[in-house]
Formats: sequence, C-alpha cells, structure tokens
Amino acid sequence: MALRTSNEKETLMVQKRILTGAVIGGALLILALPAVSTAVKEKPVASDGRAACYECHEEIKALKEGSKHARLGCTTCHDKLKEHLANYEVKPVTLIDAALCGKCHKNQLESFWKVDYEAQPRKEKGVPAGRSPMMDKLLAPYGFTIEHNEPRGHVFMVTDQFVVDRFAGGRFQYKDSWFGVDKTGKTWDILVDKGPDFKMAETAKAGNPTCIQCKTSDHILKWKYMGEKDPKAKWDRTSDIVAVAKDTNNPVGCIHCHDPHGTQPRIVRDALIQAIAEKGAPMFAGKDGKTDLKVMDFRGFRKIGIMQKADSRMMCAQCHVEYACGKGAEFDSGKAVGYDDQRTNHMPLKGPKELLEHYKKQQNFFDFKHAVTGARLVKLQHPEAETFAGSVHDKMGVTCADCHMPRLKDKAGKSFTSHMVIKPKLHVKEICLRCHPKYTVEQKLYQIDAIQNYTKGKMRKAEYWLGQLIDSYAEAKRWGVDEATLAKAREKHEEAHVLWEWWTAENSDGFHNPDLARDTLTASIAASKEAVALLNKAIEEKTKKQP
Repeated sequence: MALRTSNEKETLMVQKRILTGAVIGGALLILALPAVSTAVKEKPVASDGRAACYECHEEIKALKEGSKHARLGCTTCHDKLKEHLANYEVKPVTLIDAALCGKCHKNQLESFWKVDYEAQPRKEKGVPAGRSPMMDKLLAPYGFTIEHNEPRGHVFMVTDQFVVDRFAGGRFQYKDSWFGVDKTGKTWDILVDKGPDFKMAETAKAGNPTCIQCKTSDHILKWKYMGEKDPKAKWDRTSDIVAVAKDTNNPVGCIHCHDPHGTQPRIVRDALIQAIAEKGAPMFAGKDGKTDLKVMDFRGFRKIGIMQKADSRMMCAQCHVEYACGKGAEFDSGKAVGYDDQRTNHMPLKGPKELLEHYKKQQNFFDFKHAVTGARLVKLQHPEAETFAGSVHDKMGVTCADCHMPRLKDKAGKSFTSHMVIKPKLHVKEICLRCHPKYTVEQKLYQIDAIQNYTKGKMRKAEYWLGQLIDSYAEAKRWGVDEATLAKAREKHEEAHVLWEWWTAENSDGFHNPDLARDTLTASIAASKEAVALLNKAIEEKTKKQP
C-alpha cells in the first residue's frame, strides 16, 4: 500500500468526519421528524447508485424512500454525480427548472404558464380609479409612489418586478416594447438590460435581494438561511440587486411548495420558517396549538419546512404576507438599519392591530419617515395570509387553493389542480357555488360587490382623514405649534397609517376578512380625527394670541 501524504490524510479525516456527522445528524433528524421518517421503510434500496448518496445524505433518504418519487433515481435531478462521489468538494449540478417537473406534471405546468388575461397589466394603485388614489401623498417620499401596481399572476412575478419604474431606474425593459407585456418564459428572453448609464425620468432604484427570494426559486441553493453571508452562498441580503436580478431566470417554481425528493408539501422561505418554528407564530396552528411543520436543517446552510398535510395557507404565506425586506431605521434611536441587519428579512405574522406594536417594541424598526410629518411609518407589503387568518372562511377550513387553484379536467378527463391562480370573483360558478349552491352567480357576485364596495368606501374615508392629518400638521408647524403636540400627532399618524395601508397593500378589497377590514379602517379614521382635533386646537390657541 502506498503511503499517504499529510494532505491526503487530512482530506481523508475531513471526509470521514463529514460522513460520520451526516449519518449521525441524519439519524437524529429522522427521530425528530416523525412525519417525514414514515417514508423510510425496511425495504431494499434501489440498485441505481442512490445508496452511495444516502451515506452522506440521510435526510434525503428520509424524504425519498417510500414516497411518490421513490422510483426516480438521483440522476433525474442531478448531474455530475460521478465526479461528486469521487471528490466531495466537486458539487453536483442540481436541476431545479420547472420544465423538468413538467415532464410528468404537464397539466400543472401548462396551467402555471397560462396567461390570465382577466388580470390587468400595469394597473396602478395610486391613481384616481385605483385602490389608493391618495397613495402618493400618504406614502411620500417612499419609492412605491413611483409605481405600485396590482399583481397579475405568478407567471409575471419576476418580469413585473424588474420593469416597474421604482426597481432599477428603468434599465430593465421589454425587448419587444409593449408587445412583450404578455410574454412568458425565461426572464432574459423577455427583458433587456439597457445598462448602468440608462436612466428614465421619474424612476427609482428601490430593489433588494431579499424581495426577490419569494418571486423565484432560482437562488434556493445560492442563498444561506436568512440571507446571511457565507463563502458558500453566492447571494446574501447585501448583494448587488442588479447582479441578483441578472442571475434570476425564472418565476417561482414547483420546489417552493413541493419537495422534489419525495413530493411532500413544504415551505422554503427562511423568514417564514423562522417565524413559525423559531419564534412560535401560531397563525397556522391547529386546535392543539401546534403547527404542522417539521424543519430540516441542511448542514447549517439552509432549512426547509415539511408538512404532513398540504396547507396552501402556509405555502402562499411564503410571499403573501407583510414582511420587512428594505432598509429602515430604529424607532427609539433613529439609527439606520441596513441590509447587514437581519431585521431586513423579517415576517411578523401579526394582524393589523398588533403590527405597529410589534415593529416598535420587538423589532425596533420602521421603513421611512413621512415627508411632511416626519412620522415613522411602516411600509406594508401584501398581507393576505394574516388577513385571511381567523376569517369566516378560515374557520370553516377553506384554504387559498380552494378558491384560487380550482380542480380542472384535461382533454382526456384527467383531474388536476390548476396552477394559474385565478381571481375567484371572475369564476363564481366554479368556485363559490361549490359551497353555496343555493345562490345564483348573480346573487353571489352581488354579495361580493357589497363587501368590496363597502370596504373601498372605508378606505377612501381613511385616506381622506390621513390627508387632513398631514395638512393640519403642516399648518400647525407654520403656526409654530409646540413640539410636544406635534409629537402626539405623529404618533397618531403612525397608528392611523398602518391601519389604513394594510388594506391598500392587501389585494382582496376586504373580501378575505370584511369584519377585520371595517374594524381596522374605522380605527384608522378615528386615530386621524383625534390628531386633527389635537392640531386644530393647538392652532386655534396660537391664533388667539395673535394681535
């Protein structure tokens, strides 16, 4: 036998430690994951080479064996396995393109790529006919005032993000101009980069890497848990957003919600996993107070959350929640909070009444100061999951997929779940009447319109009184009203803002939870009125002292 060099001995020792650690860690993982470990049966492992993979990847064995994907060999989704087995430092190529899944799940993939022409493109929220006509005034000077559109479907979630005027100064445009607005496929087959010197008027550069993680699955192996820096991670929270964008080629893929090894329902968004598993958020808990989520840690680099039973509420909450992803500042000190701080990748999983307190007391974080009042404001994202939680439909066991992803039949009569994600209001017969058969389409649509019209009315009133607050504040400053009074008004502004903007950021116009909408919007109106009265009284006292 040839003598080993010191370097060879060291390499061998490292390999042994990794192998031993992986086996022990995998064994412990199986004990900790009863829902997952049930997939491991006392059956011979297929003689397709996977046994060699399992020697280091026991957690994958727990997911794969006994599952619906058990018959698929590792080479189905991985290339360069021989090189990896010969030298563990040579990483295999992992294929995560949804097209691979589509070879077997054709109907699901085709429905995902189908354009929903009922969803309007580039539909601004901050215009007279939009969801929030006074947005520019109420959110000044935040980047969303440049362009903030209603969503139009998952197939466009990357391209719509990149071309929006607030994202990259307008440097990303459709290759075919306006003819490209309904093009689907690879990002850079549809868009073109005009270059760093290209700048359009009335645009902003407000993108960040964390935001992109819910819109694509491309970076799942390039992004460490919570976006922390790591030599093994290509991207992190502080990465150059243009570089991240140029490396983003696909919208969110199958692997966001379905584990490719064993098809188990799952979540991969780190901030959601942290909120549920580490911080104990009870939003998706059952009657026993426990959430059906078992977290698997892949060697300290990334984590996934596996469910025993699919819960689309949790799957959709990977993006359809309020979350902090941009730079901000601390409530108490005003100190800037940058992307190096984990507070810029955070999901509170709180309702609108608890949210401000959470950001003030627990996170000590706000997004921006209002241009006129200087109030410390939280910029709401899309809190559909939190809005739906505790609603009538939620209590009845209805999930997101029941209304937005209907069961369809293909030409051969085979049933499948549509992945286009529809607007139920435009498909009342197929969606609503399944549970409400005694009503006609016209009746249900009338009821939906009543809820949404009523909520929009409250939203307009909340906007009006926030506008009055801002105007009254400006006038009070001109009159020299004391800082103590102005500070009280700013606190009321912060309160009224969250209770209002929740509903402009949420995309159901109140239908997901009409009672919560009325409760919080009227509370916003009341807070604004209180501030206006306070300021007007102070102004009146000042005018009395004038000669």
